[in-house]
Amino acid sequence: MTITISVLDQSPIYPGETSEEALQHTIALAQLSERLGFRRFWVSEHHDSEQVAGSSPEVLISHLLAKTESIRIGSGGIMLQHYSPYKVAENFNVLATLAPGRVDLGVGRAPGGLPRSTQALQQGTPSTASLTEKIVELEKYVHNTLEEDHPLFGVKAGPIPASPPEIYVLGASVASAEIAAELGLPYVFSLFINGNQEVALEAIRAYRSGFNTADGKQPQAIIGLSVVVADTAEEAQELTSALKLYKIHLASGKSLTVASQDQADEFIRQSQEEYTIEEKEAVILKGTQETVREQLLDLYQASGVDEFIVTTNVQPFEKRLRSFELLSEALAGVTAEA
Repeated sequence: MTITISVLDQSPIYPGETSEEALQHTIALAQLSERLGFRRFWVSEHHDSEQVAGSSPEVLISHLLAKTESIRIGSGGIMLQHYSPYKVAENFNVLATLAPGRVDLGVGRAPGGLPRSTQALQQGTPSTASLTEKIVELEKYVHNTLEEDHPLFGVKAGPIPASPPEIYVLGASVASAEIAAELGLPYVFSLFINGNQEVALEAIRAYRSGFNTADGKQPQAIIGLSVVVADTAEEAQELTSALKLYKIHLASGKSLTVASQDQADEFIRQSQEEYTIEEKEAVILKGTQETVREQLLDLYQASGVDEFIVTTNVQPFEKRLRSFELLSEALAGVTAEA
């Protein structure tokens, strides 16, 4: 079995760059991903950020579909807690009608921003529905399968595409894996956020063992990774040396992982809760082609997943492109056995 690579891009805005340049880089990376034969290209959702340009993945996806020809394009992910499942279904049904068979709908429950942006997104639309309930509702709208006893039976999330968007559950915990398993949906574990490979493997095991096969579906697990490939080990180390993760633990029991001390400080200021902050090295598969190939094969054998979705947040942009080119070459013709 070959290892399949997909790409997640967060449209980072690096010092000295504009948001316009960041989005142009996303377009160029999507086109390169298609040329390299990667399976899918996903974009993320972040709000009220000066470091990330991708605040509206559904709008960006529409543009990327028009700028590519065959690669699947999707969200990694839509932060469903903020939105009406009906409206999300409409947005993605439009996309799937424009580009049949090419649209993925990844959904998650992270806020995608700080408390202030969450408040702005949810203003006037309070909801007590759980993520599971919202995903169930979303799936019914996407597939036009509302039950007759549903209070909104008869409403359709038009247009109805011939090939509906494929729904994926995103998460970074065993609990999120259990949700995906219960719903019988594909699952993506974000190891680049969680940073704990043992938790990732436990989540994948829980997903497979608890997967609901009632509708004849089979589990489909993907691991999201941060990967940097360079021509030398020294260059890979230099490109990643400044990358950190900051895990915020609030007194209310919530936790959030951000990528800079400034973001952590601003989150704390806005949340107005007691907290602790844990600074961690970013978990990145890095090195030369040979080193990264071996790391991916090891993780493949440990997890049994046949697809990795890769994010590479380094600058300058040419080094990001080079990393993906080297990664493609490193795995060309590789056949892995679990």
